[in-house]
Amino acid sequence: MPIADNYEGSYLTFKSVNGLVFAIDLLVAGFSTVWLDQVSFLAVLVIMISLTGVNQAYWQRAIASRPETSVKAYLFGGIAWYGIPFSFATIMGLGCAALTSSPEFPTYPSPLTAAQNGAGLSSPATAIALLGKGGAGLMLLLLFMAVTSSTSAELIAVSSLLTFDVYKTYVRPKATSNELVRISHLGIVVYALGLATFCAILNAVNVNLTWLLTVLGVIVGGASIPNGLILLWPRMSTLAAILAPWMGLSFGMIAWFVTTSKRSGVISVTTTGDAINAVAGNIASWAGGALVAVVVTYIAPHKFTSDDPVFVARVNKINGVSDTPNEKETALSTGGDIETALGPSSSTEKPPISSPADSNTLYGDQPSSSEPAKVVPTGNHVVDFLEAKHIEPMDPVLVKRGTRLAVWFNVAFLCIAIILVPFTLFGSDYIFSRSFFTGWCVVSFMWCWVSMIICVIWPVWESRKALYMITKGVLGDMTGKSHAT
Repeated sequence: MPIADNYEGSYLTFKSVNGLVFAIDLLVAGFSTVWLDQVSFLAVLVIMISLTGVNQAYWQRAIASRPETSVKAYLFGGIAWYGIPFSFATIMGLGCAALTSSPEFPTYPSPLTAAQNGAGLSSPATAIALLGKGGAGLMLLLLFMAVTSSTSAELIAVSSLLTFDVYKTYVRPKATSNELVRISHLGIVVYALGLATFCAILNAVNVNLTWLLTVLGVIVGGASIPNGLILLWPRMSTLAAILAPWMGLSFGMIAWFVTTSKRSGVISVTTTGDAINAVAGNIASWAGGALVAVVVTYIAPHKFTSDDPVFVARVNKINGVSDTPNEKETALSTGGDIETALGPSSSTEKPPISSPADSNTLYGDQPSSSEPAKVVPTGNHVVDFLEAKHIEPMDPVLVKRGTRLAVWFNVAFLCIAIILVPFTLFGSDYIFSRSFFTGWCVVSFMWCWVSMIICVIWPVWESRKALYMITKGVLGDMTGKSHAT
């Protein structure tokens, strides 16, 4: 069955108008959700957080890692992830189309309906046609692992946001560690129930995965670039950071609904999920948020400052400096190991912020110290202990090297994988020959194996010494031959 809007109706061509439009929708959605993984909860509450998937954990992992060492991890992670849409879509997407006429196909002799395709059932149908009930079981296992992994990351991230960014910051700044643990547990339960309820509502009104992917950028796109500018542009003002996401969302919603009404005549789940209708809202939301952020920053460049000791301490904490130059005054009141972990005072310590004007250093470069910075108490004994044990100054040389690597890698990947290859094939009206398609499949399989090596084998190899020590210790305990070290 020929594909409408594909060159000569072929499955084996990049020249697809609907494919190009859908790619723009996915680009806005994917870019935005990664930037908004931590900010989305506070921005649009349940809607944004329910749509961002696994991305909630990105920022927490990035901030918790040392930048000079985590850059390579994220780059290799991106390479591994790319094997999912590349190889999985090639195998399951084209496989579904090819196997429709097979008697083993679940809906034989009829193809999958539009609703079934939109619900993401093409992959299970392909697996069943190839492997029978075993294929269905493997797909169920794959989905179970993916969903539980992403949901676990979501629950942990949202619980952290509720506990430290909401409850401790605005509700009870002096909350004890026991209170924070209770709020963390409560946050997990509340978010889990809210997420399950929201997903059930979407399913009840026939909102499927394709619809979510298509319109996701409309909802979250307006905040992506403004929040990126908060990290990367020192001039970003407080008013711009607050106003730009909501203005971008407003622009996107207006463009989305107006385009849908004019093109389709009616606003419904089906018409709003049309890729062309949605791309207007995606672009308007994405570009609108960026434009408002820049314009408002130049019109109202003021940044929030405060003499509040809590605010000053928080800025000092982010910058990795103690609240006072006297260690005894900043020592944790919990006693024992935590006081010992803080260590002696260093004469090379960075000066703490003592005034609102000094707080602007939060946005500038901080000189590295040869000694770990002293820790500002958080109220959580476990967090204080871990920070006191592990906080270390960053090596500016390694940070600069990591930044350069990240920039060049992303520029190269953008030019090759997103611009050069797709648009060359799109503009040349090329339909894959048998040999070209064979090569395409071989590369996709190889990429899938590379992803497996990066995710499964490489971590084991890097941890081989630690695994050996752990195994040796466990066996020693079991045999009674362990020795104290």
